[in-house]
Amino acid sequence: MAGPTTAERGARQQESSGPPRVRRFRRPRLRTIIILAVALVLVAGGTVWVLYGSNWTRLERVSVSGTDVLTPAQVREAADVPVGDPLVSVDTEAVEARLRRKLPRIDEVDVERSWPHGIGLKVTERTPVLIVQKGRNFVEVDDEGVRFATVSKAPKDVPTLELEPARSGSAAASLRRFDDDRLVREAVRVAGRLPGKVARDTRVVKVRSYDDISLELSGGRTVSWGSGEQGVRKARALTALMKATPDARHFDVSVATAPASSGS
Repeated sequence: MAGPTTAERGARQQESSGPPRVRRFRRPRLRTIIILAVALVLVAGGTVWVLYGSNWTRLERVSVSGTDVLTPAQVREAADVPVGDPLVSVDTEAVEARLRRKLPRIDEVDVERSWPHGIGLKVTERTPVLIVQKGRNFVEVDDEGVRFATVSKAPKDVPTLELEPARSGSAAASLRRFDDDRLVREAVRVAGRLPGKVARDTRVVKVRSYDDISLELSGGRTVSWGSGEQGVRKARALTALMKATPDARHFDVSVATAPASSGS
C-alpha cells in the first residue's frame, strides 16, 4: 500500500502545528508594585535628606578667582553667600546680582557649585580705557563707556578723557543730539581703534562734539580724528602718515581719504 503523498504530509503538518502561539503578558503582582513604590519613596527621601538635612552637602567654603584690583575678601563680603546652608539651596542668580550691584568694577561673574561643600566665584573685572578727572579723583571708564569706579590715583598709561562740548555753532547743534554719555562712548570707540604705538603715546582724548574728537600725544603732538566713524581706515591712514612725516607735530585724519600733517 502506497504511503501518503508529499501534499498530504504537508497538509497534516500544517494541521498539527496550528496558529502561532501568543505569549500572554504577565501583569506584575501587587506585592511587587508595593515593593517598588516603597523603594522609590525611600530613594527620594534619602536624596532629599542628603541634600537638605545632612551635613554631607553643607556649604563650608567660598573660593574666589580672577580678581585684580578687587580682593577676594571684598568679593566674598559683597556676595554674602550663606555659609552653613545646604549647598543645593544657594540661589546662584541672587549671588551674581548682589556682586554686580555692590561691585560695579565686576564685568562678568560665574557662580558655580563645587560639590559637596563649595561655591566658586569666578570674576572678570572691568578694565579702564579712559579716565575722567573729577576734582582730585579719577573716574574709570571701560570699553563700553561704563563709568564703573572712582579712584584717588590715576591708573598708569590710561589716557584722560576731556569733555569740552562746544555751546555754539554747529557743534552746539550736535550736542543737542548727542548727550555726554553718547560722547563718552564715541571717545571710547576712538580709543579702541588707535594703532598700538599711538595708543601707548596718547595722553588725552578731547571731545568737543560728536564729530570733533582729537588726541594729545606725548611730545606735544596732536591728532584731529573727527568722529568715531571709519575708525579702521583712519588708524591705517594715521600709521602711514606718521611713517611718511615722522617730524610732523599735527596729524589730521578726520577725513580718512585725505589725511594731512603739518609742523616740524
